[in-house]
Amino acid sequence: MAADSTSEPAVFHEASGTIRFWVLVGDALVGASVSPLTLHYSYRPATPGEDAMETFRHNLPHLETVVRRRLASGSREPVMLREHDLRSASS
Repeated sequence: MAADSTSEPAVFHEASGTIRFWVLVGDALVGASVSPLTLHYSYRPATPGEDAMETFRHNLPHLETVVRRRLASGSREPVMLREHDLRSASS
């Protein structure tokens, strides 16, 4: 894991249907979440039945960058990532 990666493990939160994770920003951990469907359509749309947590772990550096960009643009914690956020950051 990169030096600026999360220090808390990501978890699948059943009630919200999202993967919740934390990103180190400065000296603070900032909460964020992303849905398995957002991960699927953003990173692996042609792969039915992929493991959302595996897709999440594989793309964690990009997700952390997107969270930091959203915070810099004025978003507040918890940052909820959407497909649009992931497309904008990769283009």
